[in-house]
Amino acid sequence: MVYVYILQSTKVHEQYYIGITENLKRRFAEHNSKNHKYSQRLQPWIIKNYFAFKDSEKAQLFEIYLKTSSGRAFSKKHF
Repeated sequence: MVYVYILQSTKVHEQYYIGITENLKRRFAEHNSKNHKYSQRLQPWIIKNYFAFKDSEKAQLFEIYLKTSSGRAFSKKHF
């Protein structure tokens, strides 16, 4: 399975992180670790949503879509 996930910062509630991984538990732990440079300043993170895909290409396309302006609007409206 390939997971597309949306994290929300508990420090800055309007800050989100969208990513893709094959191991959601490991990746989530990395985002909340002290060694993760990008997301460290906004820690701790919570998982807002995640989506499981059997097809990695579809997962990648969905991640790309969520990072567009229409994808962000879709996400705010539905999640």
